[in-house]
Amino acid sequence: MNLTISLILLMTLIFLLQYPLNLLEHFSFIPEYAFSQPWRFITSIFLHANFFHLFYNMLALFFFGLYLEGLVGWKKHLMIFLVSGIFGNLLFLLTTFDPSIPAVGASGAIYGLIGALTALKPFAIVYVYFAPMPLIVMALLWALISFIGIFLPSNIAHAAHLSGMISGYVIGRMLKKRKGRKYLAYY
Repeated sequence: MNLTISLILLMTLIFLLQYPLNLLEHFSFIPEYAFSQPWRFITSIFLHANFFHLFYNMLALFFFGLYLEGLVGWKKHLMIFLVSGIFGNLLFLLTTFDPSIPAVGASGAIYGLIGALTALKPFAIVYVYFAPMPLIVMALLWALISFIGIFLPSNIAHAAHLSGMISGYVIGRMLKKRKGRKYLAYY
């Protein structure tokens, strides 16, 4: 079994257990506890607010994660996922209007996978609402939405999305420079 499927299964299992075991209280990312309880930078990535939050994150992880994992392997995929999730929480910490509000979800990490894919395969065709477009166009649109969302109060951690995508993109660019033309061969 590959990492992407393992992450989907793990997060689904955690979701089923998070309410009976009260995991949100002890493992969600709460900015005011960020440095006294640093494990929350990572554990919050694996929690989700509700079924739809989990479903859409796992759907995105399935498509983008499988593609990226096929390009870079499971170890680099996991590194991108975790680093992007951590940086997502870090920018959320710096931009939140209320440091007592918890954040959960893999969105920042998944946006990181999208950012890395954009660096490696910017012209790969993706479908957004059944409309084909180059990955770079989709990523730029989603980054713009996330940037604007930072300044609009909502229950969506737009800063985590944007920071995750930027982190993933930077890592993807570094990987592309190391491997040269390897990532240019297939779309």
